[in-house]
Parts: sequence; C-alpha cells; structure tokens
Amino acid sequence: MEFIEITEDVKATPGEYIYHLPTKQIVLCGAFNRSNNMIRALSQGKLFTDTIANFKKIKLKSGDRLRRSAAGCKGCGM
Repeated sequence: MEFIEITEDVKATPGEYIYHLPTKQIVLCGAFNRSNNMIRALSQGKLFTDTIANFKKIKLKSGDRLRRSAAGCKGCGM
C-alpha cells in the first residue's frame, strides 16, 4: 500500500477511502472542494473538515486487494 500526495491533477472522490495524516487513520471522503482547499471526511462515525494537504490517496497493489469468489446457486447446487 502506497500513499499518494493529492495535487492539482490528482483528485479524491466522495466515497473513496483516503489517509488522514494528523490522526493516522484511513477515513471515508465525503466532500472534496479544491476552491476552498478542504476535504470533509467521515471517521469513527463523525464528520470533520480539514485541508487537502493533510490527506493522501491510497494506492493498492494487485496483491493488496481483497478477492471474493462468487457463491454458486444454493437451490440446484451449481
């Protein structure tokens, strides 16, 4: 897992998980506003607002992603 700086060409989208540097937590992005230089995020059930510089995007490697297998039909056993 790598952390990427959020710059002018990199944007965080609402619903995306990002890293908050001061609290050292992975939070859920709720709003991204470059004109006001702020991100609103959800952490531990509470919304908070902080500057964009205090957040980083999370880049996952292919091995870091969770893989789920599809379950078959329960009725016919396939």
